[in-house]
Amino acid sequence: MVTDTVSFLSKRPHCLVLDVRSPEEYRRGHIPGAVSFPLFSDTERAEVGTLYVRQSRQAAVERGLEFVGPRMAQMVREARELAAGREIALYCWRGGMRSESVEWLLSVGGLHTFRLRGGYKAYRQHFPDLLQQHRWRFIILGGYTGSGKTLILHELAQMGAQVIDLEGLARHKGSAFGALGQESQPTTEQFMNLLHDALAICDPDKPVWLESESKTIGHVFLPDDFYGLMRQAPMIELLLPRPVRVAHIAAEYGSFDREELADAFGRIARRMGGAATTHAIDAVREGRLEEAISLALDYYDKAYAHSLSDFRETPMLQLSAETDSPHETAIRLLGLSHQKGLHQ
Repeated sequence: MVTDTVSFLSKRPHCLVLDVRSPEEYRRGHIPGAVSFPLFSDTERAEVGTLYVRQSRQAAVERGLEFVGPRMAQMVREARELAAGREIALYCWRGGMRSESVEWLLSVGGLHTFRLRGGYKAYRQHFPDLLQQHRWRFIILGGYTGSGKTLILHELAQMGAQVIDLEGLARHKGSAFGALGQESQPTTEQFMNLLHDALAICDPDKPVWLESESKTIGHVFLPDDFYGLMRQAPMIELLLPRPVRVAHIAAEYGSFDREELADAFGRIARRMGGAATTHAIDAVREGRLEEAISLALDYYDKAYAHSLSDFRETPMLQLSAETDSPHETAIRLLGLSHQKGLHQ
């Protein structure tokens, strides 16, 4: 049985999703939550593909059967164990021979299966289609480094607002220090898949809150069409006193190893300037973290002010706060957004 992408995504939470493409294809990007269940290894896939192109489909099929034949019983046993009684959803690149073959095999083994029409390629196309099908109402939360925007977004989510944490999906906080304490970043392809999933569960008739970001977060890129919608969206800029921002950053990064922090300062040496970087690194190593942070903010504040040009054509509101209180700020943000008609 085959199903379209919308039905596939709606059924996915209740199913075991198996990605039958090669391990390398899976590593580059896959439907979130899918388990790698390759029909061929990377080298086997390359050989079968070469035969298909240079000889014939029949030659490729026969070679594929030689690879898969000895593993068929084990594949059924593994799928049954993974499924634990659930229905199994299958996909390959285009929804063709690989997923059809695995569907036949698992069905013969008594398992209940269905596959994604058009495969992973159709899933990937669903994201730009989703962006175009609705009039998304993004609200961008801006503010200088250290304003605590991520914590405020989490508070908004707790209050029932729709929030997409881009830095959380990217596993990076968007600065030279952003990888500290984070897991390895996903590929850009997989980041887009995670973003796709996050947007797909949002109600397009209600606002979606996002943090202001540049086109890149660490080494991953925001999709052009998504970033274009962000640039057109209204922004609310948080204004906190600089000492409050310094204290916030010190609390966030103060537990990290001093040499890790020094290395991070070294990564922005060219932009901070040699003397300022040396001063900051010395301050970090001597335990004067807030002094080092203040030096870094000289650079980051200028960079943020320059980045606002990306949102120059959008309405911009400002919200001043004297203390670092994410809960109170979230309440005020919701009030301001309602007052200014951003929820209409």
